[in-house]
Amino acid sequence: MTDGGLLDLSVVVPAYNEERRLGPTLDAIRDHLRDAPLSWELIVVDDGSEDATAEVARAAAAADARIRLVAAGRNRGKGHALRLGVAASQGARVLVTDADLATPVAELDRLAKELDGAEAAAAIGSRAHPEADIAVHQGRVREWLGRMGNRLIRAVAVPGIHDTQCGFKLFDGDKARAAFADARLDGWGIDVEILQYFRRHGWAVAEVPVRWSHQEGSKVGPADYGRVLLELVRLKARSTSRASLALLGLFLLSSVLLYKDLWSDLGRGYLADSGQDQNQWEWFFAVTADNVRHLRDPLFTTLQGFPDGVNLMGNTPMLGLSVPLTPVTLAFGPTLTWALVLTLGLTATAYAWYRLFARWVTGSPWAAGLGGALAAFAPPMVSHATAHPNFCVLFMIPVILDRALRLCSTAAHVRRDGVLLGLFGAYQIFLGEEVLLLASVGMLLFALSYALARREVVSAAGPTLAKGLGVAALVCLPLIAYPLTWQFFGTQSYHSVLHGDAAGNSPLSFLKFSGRALLGDEATADKLALNRTEQNAFYGWPLIALALAITVRLWRHALVKALALTAIAAALLSLGQKIRIPYTDVVLPGPWRALAHRPLFESVIEGRVAMVCAPALGALVALAAGRLAEAGRVNRLAGLAAVAAALLPIVPTPFPVTERAPVPPFFADGLWRTYLKPGESVVTVPLPDPAAADALHWQVRAGLGFPLPGGYFNGPWGPDRIGIYGASPRWTSNLLRDVRYGGAIPDIGDAWRAQARADLAYWKAGLVVLPPQDNEEALYTTVARLLGREGHRVHGVWIWDVGR
Repeated sequence: MTDGGLLDLSVVVPAYNEERRLGPTLDAIRDHLRDAPLSWELIVVDDGSEDATAEVARAAAAADARIRLVAAGRNRGKGHALRLGVAASQGARVLVTDADLATPVAELDRLAKELDGAEAAAAIGSRAHPEADIAVHQGRVREWLGRMGNRLIRAVAVPGIHDTQCGFKLFDGDKARAAFADARLDGWGIDVEILQYFRRHGWAVAEVPVRWSHQEGSKVGPADYGRVLLELVRLKARSTSRASLALLGLFLLSSVLLYKDLWSDLGRGYLADSGQDQNQWEWFFAVTADNVRHLRDPLFTTLQGFPDGVNLMGNTPMLGLSVPLTPVTLAFGPTLTWALVLTLGLTATAYAWYRLFARWVTGSPWAAGLGGALAAFAPPMVSHATAHPNFCVLFMIPVILDRALRLCSTAAHVRRDGVLLGLFGAYQIFLGEEVLLLASVGMLLFALSYALARREVVSAAGPTLAKGLGVAALVCLPLIAYPLTWQFFGTQSYHSVLHGDAAGNSPLSFLKFSGRALLGDEATADKLALNRTEQNAFYGWPLIALALAITVRLWRHALVKALALTAIAAALLSLGQKIRIPYTDVVLPGPWRALAHRPLFESVIEGRVAMVCAPALGALVALAAGRLAEAGRVNRLAGLAAVAAALLPIVPTPFPVTERAPVPPFFADGLWRTYLKPGESVVTVPLPDPAAADALHWQVRAGLGFPLPGGYFNGPWGPDRIGIYGASPRWTSNLLRDVRYGGAIPDIGDAWRAQARADLAYWKAGLVVLPPQDNEEALYTTVARLLGREGHRVHGVWIWDVGR
């Protein structure tokens, strides 16, 4: 007997109409175990046989007390029989074997040796292993069909396992009883269901070559592989229709509630915290749809920044969504596209994180859902969700992570996983490059942290991952070669958008609440962030305290160590080039200094690196919540209360919406067409820029019928082509901007008028338009003096016809 009164081994034999073969099978098992130095039991499960199978088992039990019969009552399938047999077992290990003994019971020694010498929780017999000994083959057609069916099952359900359906498997007893108790399939598909359960829980499964002989009268035929797939599809549908669909609905409801005020008035609603970004993004969606409609290059346009134009690949039009949503934009307008991308994008992101956590972190769907919600709706994501869909619509990042983890876990499908990883990476390039860069930083931090905890695992996975990444690169690079070449070397390309050395997070921002959190304070958050769209930390002290407690409590787990170290490293990097110690005058050099001037990193706002903490914290919370589900009642309630106390303060509140200023009728009603000739631009006063981009909205409402000088985009400035926000300034654009915000009318002389004529010629201006605004009178006087004549009042705006 083993410690605790358990038997050493339980052998479970499911039997249906096995009257002829069962007796010799039981004798063979008993003879093999008779001289073994272990305690054992042999459980026969009669699956409602219509012959004398039960009588044969009773006779064997009468002759040997270690043999037991469990009767299923009626025939329900192999899966149900195994579930009954394993539930009745008492062994420290459990062997399941078919009644035909196609795999001789002597092969048990190979499986046991594998469990003795490895960290595996199960050893399964494999007929597909290169060293397997197939003594008697099936017919060629039957064998070929079976092989194809098995390959299909592996590809769909358990990649990496070469033989899922061999009936000879040895399990750790406690893990087997947990897995079979959780199983739901009654048929042949239970083999796959059990293997999936072991994989979800991180329990290693060793595949061992065995001797095998086809037995006449075998009940497993090629068609049964199809039944296995059907059972798995049904199981998937049942599980999806419950937890997954419920969580998807909750994620969608949460997103809709955040944007409810925007949805209630799409015609006039404008996200109050978005600055000029809503105008910019609607313009991106509209221009992309127009380019697709007219079969123009979607990577460049001169509708903004005229006449130089805009390198769209060097900006963030999210072509991966704006192109497929072209029909929506053309039919309903870019505001609907904007609202859809934000609402459904957040939903998809939360669901993608949930799926990742459910696969790799916890077996509890609700715990994984909680982690997914935190990863998608964390304060930094919510801050960007008011203005930057490229930083909150992140559904591809968990998908990329999942495929990378699959490459690390098995070498069975390196090419397939590498190809998919390459395609996913290429698609993410067209959703957001900076996000992919930050995600890569996070993945590298996680890999290094995990290597410190489990060096042997990382060493084993390294070669496979390297091969997969090589395949991914071969797939990805041809797809993105032209777009990236255009981005970095094409018209209006630029390099390095400089943000100064004060774009990092304050250490205090990690402990405070954001302006959009349930317990947040806009005034406090505004003091600690660049602006309301860049509140890149603000996780709040309760969540930080909870994460610390989880880390200390579960520190022995390699995953916890890696997640905690990843979050800490990302937080430190996000502090920037200079770390200002709160409440002191002390300034320390920050670790970001090592990256700040490197290619690609020189354009990153370093505070955004703190966004990497969101999925790391989400995974920690999911792991802890999953373990709480298995804890005692008192511990479970106390733990859930702690989780609730940490998360409730940062629950996001609905985004405030303001009423958009109406479009001047001069543009909305198409009156501009009377004054403008082909090839001419409209110069609005002042020219649109990142601080005031309403003219982009007017241009969209006018059907993109005219180009605009100036604008809100990233473009080059100066001979070194340094990246700036907006078009390269000119004397006249600077003058009009100064008057707009200062109100003082400068002394306009011949030099200024000559410069204005030169600038208007450069912009190929056909019309100068002054809409109603602050300091309108001063602007009117300035423009009139620059042009040497008075303007005309037309439908609420002042115009000057300056065309050819």
